[in-house]
Amino acid sequence: MELGIIGLGRMGLGLALRAAQRGHEVVAWDVSDHARRRAHDQGLGAPATVDDLVEALRPPRAIFLYVPHGDPVDLTLQRLVPLLDPGDVVVDGGNSHWHDSARRHQELERSQIRFLDVGTSGGTSDALGWQGAAFMVGGDPDAFEFVAPVLRDLAVDDGAVHHVGPASTGHFAKLVHNAIEFGMLQAIGEGVELLARSPHADDIDLAALFEHWSHGTVIRGWLIELMANALRAQPGLEQLSTHVEDTGEVKWIVDWASDRDIPIPVTALAQQMLMVYRDHGSPAAKAVALLRNQFGGHPLHGTDDVDVTPGAGS
Repeated sequence: MELGIIGLGRMGLGLALRAAQRGHEVVAWDVSDHARRRAHDQGLGAPATVDDLVEALRPPRAIFLYVPHGDPVDLTLQRLVPLLDPGDVVVDGGNSHWHDSARRHQELERSQIRFLDVGTSGGTSDALGWQGAAFMVGGDPDAFEFVAPVLRDLAVDDGAVHHVGPASTGHFAKLVHNAIEFGMLQAIGEGVELLARSPHADDIDLAALFEHWSHGTVIRGWLIELMANALRAQPGLEQLSTHVEDTGEVKWIVDWASDRDIPIPVTALAQQMLMVYRDHGSPAAKAVALLRNQFGGHPLHGTDDVDVTPGAGS
């Protein structure tokens, strides 16, 4: 199948390469000349303009957006939609607010362009490592069926593609997923803090312990595996800043729940702890920063506020 991908950051490029590996004809574009050259060097079609990308695809087209939420999505759609034909499908694979996704669905529907909001999970390391991702899809069933073959090839397994419901439900489900993720990160971070501040801190190999917890324990799972990996790669926490990158999406769920008197104390506290971590030297903060770097590629900061992410600047 032919498909276009706009946005060649950590997730967009990885999924573009995976789609090409699975036999799809991929045309990819990014505002960055460097990103387009990198895509071209890895065998992808990388035209110079969005107009060229649309021209290279035969209708009905499927075009995936992996650009930051908010204005970048709207600006991309303003540039893209006038070039499309009725029946084309635009997929927003980023972490957009579900209200924006509902609005965009209605706006594109007036031009007979089909729109899907697709929450994407699995982590950038998975996508770039050809392991695939998971997709939560909101939108009309016919649009979903059109892109489902591509999504299944991009997914980690058959169960990783789910049509949640009508427009905006995919992005809403993804944000609830992120809220759960925040609570899990906070719990793991607090576990690291308990171990690091215990009388046994000098005797315990934290990486080895988390690796052990990945085998058969009640708390086993991908985040525990990533914590083990991160502690292996960053054996000392002392040089890390406690600053944790916050892209802000979980605040939307916290605000929405608060307006409706829905108690979500774990998620709300985990969100607030990101602010606490900016001025506090706890190992929990550093553990959360390590985990967010592992699954999302978010930068790590050193104690002098230098980016110490592995490979940064290369």
